[in-house]
Amino acid sequence: MSASSPDTPSSGTLQWLIDQSMLSQARDRARSYGGQARMWLNPYAQAHPRRALAIASVWFTAYPGAVITAKGDSVLKSLGSADLWQALSSIGVQAIHVGPTKRSGGLRGDAFTPTIDGNFDRIGLDIDPRFGTEEEFIAVSRMASAFNAVVIDDVIPSHTGKGADFRLAEMAVGDYPGLYHMVEIKADDWGLLPDVPEGRDAVNLSPETVDALKEKCYIVGQLQRVIFFEPGVKETDWSATGEVMGADGKLRRWVYLHYFKEGQPSLNWLDPSFAAQQMVVGDALHSLDVMGARGLRLDANGFLGVERRAQDKAWSEGHPLSIVGNQIVGGMIRKAGGFSFQELNLTVDDIAAMSQGGADLSYDFITRPAYQHALLTGDTEFLRLMLRTVHQFGIDPASLIHALQNHDELTLELVHFWTLHADTPFIFRGQTWPGAILREHIRETVYERLSGEHAPYNLRFVTNGIACTSASIATAALGIRDLDTLEPQDIVRIRQLHLLMAMYNALQPGVFALSGWDLVGALPLPAEQVADRMADGDTRWIARGAYDLIDANPDAALSGEGLPRARCLYGSIQAQLEDPDSFASQVKKLLALRQAHGIAESRQLPIPDVVAPGLLVMIHELPAGRGTQVTALNFGAEPLEEVIQLADTAPGPVVDMINERIEGDLGEDGRLALRLEGYEGLCLRVASAVPALVP
Repeated sequence: MSASSPDTPSSGTLQWLIDQSMLSQARDRARSYGGQARMWLNPYAQAHPRRALAIASVWFTAYPGAVITAKGDSVLKSLGSADLWQALSSIGVQAIHVGPTKRSGGLRGDAFTPTIDGNFDRIGLDIDPRFGTEEEFIAVSRMASAFNAVVIDDVIPSHTGKGADFRLAEMAVGDYPGLYHMVEIKADDWGLLPDVPEGRDAVNLSPETVDALKEKCYIVGQLQRVIFFEPGVKETDWSATGEVMGADGKLRRWVYLHYFKEGQPSLNWLDPSFAAQQMVVGDALHSLDVMGARGLRLDANGFLGVERRAQDKAWSEGHPLSIVGNQIVGGMIRKAGGFSFQELNLTVDDIAAMSQGGADLSYDFITRPAYQHALLTGDTEFLRLMLRTVHQFGIDPASLIHALQNHDELTLELVHFWTLHADTPFIFRGQTWPGAILREHIRETVYERLSGEHAPYNLRFVTNGIACTSASIATAALGIRDLDTLEPQDIVRIRQLHLLMAMYNALQPGVFALSGWDLVGALPLPAEQVADRMADGDTRWIARGAYDLIDANPDAALSGEGLPRARCLYGSIQAQLEDPDSFASQVKKLLALRQAHGIAESRQLPIPDVVAPGLLVMIHELPAGRGTQVTALNFGAEPLEEVIQLADTAPGPVVDMINERIEGDLGEDGRLALRLEGYEGLCLRVASAVPALVP
């Protein structure tokens, strides 16, 4: 039924919607687990990041809408190609995160409407026909297994799209309204609500309307921040439906919460029906047991709790209910033999708390903007501050996913300094800065150097950050304003900076993740090519250009989703692997030494102070007594020389792990001399000295 239909829905329509709903399918699936011994074979109470690392510590992240396929092939068939997997496995990839491929978008009557957020508005357990079939997804899992790798799928605990579940909730069917954070507004108060524009099924509420509804005790009020804020489009996290005819013949209007876009209604994690828990857990188990996934991303999982505060905005971040909800989901995934990671851009406090019994791994939003700030400024002080913050809050760097480009913008929200630590003093550049002031300084610096006149090809993404690619971060750092004027020598320099970013992420404990855009060196799309997709202010589409990893269809100008082919600086990964100087070949070399010496499983020691502004040094104890590993990176353009002190490190030969040669010996004094060219990185190992034989 349409969301504004005046007719009472028929029993046939209701049953069709129930059959389509994720909640109904999850409940059906849950019945197969009762009384089964296998659900008690795995430990589940605590997160196990290093166990997840042992399964897969190098990930390739695909974005289904950007994948160019061979003619007639689906995206999933392409991602299950033996040729692709031979190339990925050669580089060192141990897992593929396929990205969201399940049915998404909404329903109008019995017609499916398209996704409004890159398939992050899930409405079904089945595969979206745009990307392939369930059988093809399972085939990807089988092919990955043949190359000793695993598949990672997606679960979204915080919201859905406007599919059958939401339409049933609007019609007040059963306990479906309890699935969402939605409130029925009495007819006497409909005057508080704006009219819904023609052709739409909801309208965003102004802050004043939200305050009025809070005053009347309908909703918890305005939230701590408005994600995707855009004047005239999304000014609060609340929207109102039009008049909807219920299954009982009653007309209703609802107000519902959505942390993200209007078409992504938020789930209610503390309704007495516990419908949200049933649906999300059922979705996770379906991915593991039916689709063959081994890991699951918990997307937007920090927004499961919201609570009214009488004299302030609602408590919507760092809420204990989010911790409990993630413990339930993370624990259930471990019970079923899988692992999970959280893509959580909150304070470091919250990331640490959410890791206690929740997801096994966390996306490194802590240092990601900081290492890009370092590259843009040639100064690593803020990066060192953030690396030390990781240690300060008891987070094991091995529990983090250190990534290059992903599907989102370069986030500059710096939430840690915005909410809990706005007044906390931080030492930076010899001065004491309140967190809020430091945040604004870092944001202004990055905005200036990564967008605007300096780099007009990168675009601000509302108030969140900047839409860009890894390659266009490098071009901005190099001061290149016009991407149409790139010369071969420019591409060599871009590759050097791109490789430096890869070294930062790969040569420390934890997961290293790189995307298809990274592997081919994609540049942003010209804005006019995706203007229709950016109509609501979502500039991220410029960074999601189509790519062809193995030259499956060299003549294709578009992906199957209609995304224009990005300009790619490096070529296909197969061609790159034939060139020892290419980006893919250099990354392959890095990952081989990372695997051989167990860097992913190492223990990071405190981050040392340095004199040269562009220098970053990370020191790691390698597992199994393999010695001490030193990652030294020059984020500046000028050469540098510096001596660092390796405390409590036994003397021994110093090995250049990349070039496989001995660079000297570490003496009893622990002094290690470093010499780096501009934008150069070193990976050194102090090997345990072999004692002389006693005659």
